[in-house]
Amino acid sequence: MSETVFTKVDYDLGSLVKYIGLGEIGLPDIQRPFVWKNAKVRDLFDSMYRGYPVGYLLFWQNALADSARTIGIDSKQKPPRLVIVDGQQRLTSLYAVVKNIPVLRENFESEQIHIAFNPLEERFEVADAAIRRDKSFIPSISLLWNDKTDLFEVVENYLDGLSSSREVTTEESKAIKKSISKLQGLLSFPFTALELASDIDEEAVSDVFVRINSKGTPLNQADFILTLMSVFWDEGRAALEEFCRESRKPSKSEASPFNHFIEPSPDQLLRVGVGLAFKRARLKYVYSILRGKDLETEKFSDERREQQFKLLKDAQQRALNLQYWHDFMNCIRQAGFRSGKMISSQNNLLFSYILYLIGRTEYNVPEFDLRRVIARWFFMSAVTGRFTGSPESAMEFDLARLRDVETSDEFVKTLSHICDITLTND
Repeated sequence: MSETVFTKVDYDLGSLVKYIGLGEIGLPDIQRPFVWKNAKVRDLFDSMYRGYPVGYLLFWQNALADSARTIGIDSKQKPPRLVIVDGQQRLTSLYAVVKNIPVLRENFESEQIHIAFNPLEERFEVADAAIRRDKSFIPSISLLWNDKTDLFEVVENYLDGLSSSREVTTEESKAIKKSISKLQGLLSFPFTALELASDIDEEAVSDVFVRINSKGTPLNQADFILTLMSVFWDEGRAALEEFCRESRKPSKSEASPFNHFIEPSPDQLLRVGVGLAFKRARLKYVYSILRGKDLETEKFSDERREQQFKLLKDAQQRALNLQYWHDFMNCIRQAGFRSGKMISSQNNLLFSYILYLIGRTEYNVPEFDLRRVIARWFFMSAVTGRFTGSPESAMEFDLARLRDVETSDEFVKTLSHICDITLTND
C-alpha cells in the first residue's frame, strides 16, 4: 500500500467552532471572500438537520505553527495549526451563524446572516421582514447557541408567541420542543477532515484540491501567499482588505483609495507589494521565500521568514500609501486615459504602479520626471499589449533590466529607452 500524504480526522461542529475561535484552525476572510448566497447557508443547515452528509473538509498542517511568531498585535496567541484549503465557505457559514457574527462579502462589506426556523414544519428559511413577523418562525437560529441562552426560555417564548396568533395543541407543543432541541443539538453533527501533511509543497496541495473538488475555484500562488499572510501577518492581510473595500466608493469625510481606473482586489495589491519588495513578478518562488525557505539549501528558517516578511511589510506600506496611489493615477491621466473603461489590461496598470513606486521611493526620481516617464510607459504598454500574453514573464524581464540601475537618471533613461525601442515609427 502506498504512503498517503494525509490523515483522516473526525470533528463535530462544536469542536470546529471552538478551534476556529481559538485560532487553531485559520479562517481568513481574504483567502476566499464569502460568495455563498444566504439560501445556500440555509440549505447547509437543512441538510445537517436531516442528517445528510455535507462533504469533507481539507486542511493543511502548518509546520511552523509551534515555533513561529506572528507579526503585529492581533488577538491570536500563535499561528493556526491548520490552514483551510477546501471548506472555507461551509466553515464560514457555520461559524458566522453559530457565533452570530457578520461575514465579509465579495464587495468587502459586512453582512449578518439570519437563518429562520419553523419548528412545526421543521423548515429553514432566510429571514426577511415577513418571516420575522411570522410567529411560526424563530427569526434567527443563532439564538440557540448563545452562551446566555436558556433553551427552556426559547421554547416557552416561542410557544407564547405562537399561541397569541392561534391555538397550539399538546401534540404540536411536544413536536416544537423536540424540533428546537434537535436543532440545538447540531453542535454534535459529525465532520470528517483530511489533513494534508506539513511537508508537502503548495503545488501538491493545489493538485489535491483540484482532484477532489472539480467544482472548486483552482488555487493559485496568490491564494497561498494571502493565506500565509493570514497565518503570520494578519494585520497586513486586513490592510489589503480594507484598502480594497474603501476603493469601491468615494468617501465624503476623509481621503480614500477610490479612483476611476481600478477597484483592486487583494491579490492584485499583493502583486504590487511582492514586486516592490522582491523585484519579482512570478509568485511561484515568493511563497517559499516568505515561508523562510533558502532556495539553494531547501532549508527553512524562522529568522529568514521574519526578514522576508519585514521586506513585504515595508513594501506594502508604500503600496497602500494614498499619496503615492493618487499621484500615480495622475500619471495615467497624463497618458490620456480618463476611466477604467479605457484600460484593457489591469496588469499593465499594476505593473506601472510598481515601477512608479520603485522610481519614487528607491531612486527618488523628481515627481515631474517620474510622472512623465511613467505616463509614457503606461501608454506604450497599453498600445502594444505588453502584459496581455504572459504578463509575469514580461514583468520579470522588465524588472531584471533595473538591477544594474543606480541613479534616478539611469532609472528614467532605462524606461525611456524601452519605450523608444518599442514605439518605433512603424
